[in-house]
Amino acid sequence: MVDFSMSDEHKALIDTARRFTKERIIPVAAECDRDSKFPMDVFRAAWELGLVNPSVPAEYGGPGLGELENALITEQLAYGCTGIQTSITANQLALTPIRLGGNDEQKKKYLGALMAEPIMASYCTSEPNAGSDVASLSTRFRQVGDDYVLTGQKCWITNASYASFYVVFATADTALRHKGIGAFIVDRDSVGLKVGKKEDKLGQRASDTAVVHFEDVVVKKENMLAPAGHGFKLAMETFNQTRPDIAAGATGLMQRALDESVAYAKERKTFGVPIAQHQLVAAMLAEMAIKVEATRLLYMKAGWQLDQHLRDPMTSAIAKAFGADSAMQTAVDAVQVFGGNGFTKEYPVEKLMRDAKVLQIYEGTSQIQRIVIAKQLTAG
Repeated sequence: MVDFSMSDEHKALIDTARRFTKERIIPVAAECDRDSKFPMDVFRAAWELGLVNPSVPAEYGGPGLGELENALITEQLAYGCTGIQTSITANQLALTPIRLGGNDEQKKKYLGALMAEPIMASYCTSEPNAGSDVASLSTRFRQVGDDYVLTGQKCWITNASYASFYVVFATADTALRHKGIGAFIVDRDSVGLKVGKKEDKLGQRASDTAVVHFEDVVVKKENMLAPAGHGFKLAMETFNQTRPDIAAGATGLMQRALDESVAYAKERKTFGVPIAQHQLVAAMLAEMAIKVEATRLLYMKAGWQLDQHLRDPMTSAIAKAFGADSAMQTAVDAVQVFGGNGFTKEYPVEKLMRDAKVLQIYEGTSQIQRIVIAKQLTAG
């Protein structure tokens, strides 16, 4: 029997995240966007409430929540600001490959560290010439004695300026493409690791995004997460696990756009009546509501499947692609509902439109999601 009801635990989790967003994120979102700064005090407060690292298993000090619960938290945080939400939830992207592929000692050390204090970690795959095509990355690793040496550059790394450690994907030989890729956990204080320039972005400006350089960085053998030939699969499975979170973030952004648009359309008058009474405006509001509801159902299905250990890359890809594209269209429509006011920074919808765009780009573009979906459809 299909059951769409929320448990009392889910309702409590949503309520906690919603109140946190109202009290701590929304009041500072515009300022953080304007100044391109991440509010670390908000991150620490979220960590204290248990809204950070929710999927860390109980045996490593975490709450041991599932992917569905994590996505429910993400939606509520994104309602306030997807930039702040992205940085609050980015530990999930870094801890997932450790949770999936790490040994017990690695999990105790690094997952335990995330639970011991409010620190950040970063996930490093993207490079100047390797974004969606992960197999073409050129950051190299070579074995020297019992250890490994990393050389290369990573870009578009969320929380790079703040991270205490990085999960880094590198290759033993670029000619091997995906068969040469391994993964390593690299501590922030490693000699030769340098955080480069912070990106000046169109949207999600409150989220820290920077370049990381690896100049002959020595990594101890115990910090190898995946040997050559196994890193690519780990990276892809990580994305499969985290794509529902992008759809959840998209849902939060869309819900905010819809709420702002409905409130404005009921107050703003033209031709003697609120614009909500004009059929074309009303139809836009209805389309927004359709996209919100559909994306929410998609991310919940994808998260539920992951929690049931039902591996289905197509559902995660559909949720991410539909959610990201819907968020972009919904944000554009929200600006249209606001008219000239929507084009100013006095109202929140212009920020929503800027923030929405990257949802179609990071963690696999909307085009890549369609390739994933098509491959699943035609496999076998």
